[in-house]
Amino acid sequence: MASIQEIQEEIIDEFTMFDDWMQRYEYMIDLGKSLPLIDEQYKTEDKIIKGCQSKVWVNAELEDEKVVFTADSDAIITKGIIAILVRAWSGQKPADIIAADTGFIDEIGLKEHLSPTRANGLVSMIKQLKMYAVAYQAQLN
Repeated sequence: MASIQEIQEEIIDEFTMFDDWMQRYEYMIDLGKSLPLIDEQYKTEDKIIKGCQSKVWVNAELEDEKVVFTADSDAIITKGIIAILVRAWSGQKPADIIAADTGFIDEIGLKEHLSPTRANGLVSMIKQLKMYAVAYQAQLN
């Protein structure tokens, strides 16, 4: 499996192929459509990421000492945003997720092209995924 850094580089490369942000938004929507969907049983209040304007559900499970994320959102752009994070971090070791740099988000220009509420939601998504990793890392120690 590719490292977090390698996956983040792939995402950066993919986003640089597009000339403008309308194309990048369309790509994010496509990424959202390919997101490994959360099982309906996990679409509960305790799985909703606080701080997002849209509803975003995230579930994390530890499989072979790696965190596997599934997610969904009721908004197409937000679903694309969580899809990028899930792609970068799902299937990785908790310690690697905790240590992962989120600079690739800035490199693709995502934060600067989001509304303030969506940018806050992005920060909340990152925090929640990392908190899952912290909890699983504690179990492994």
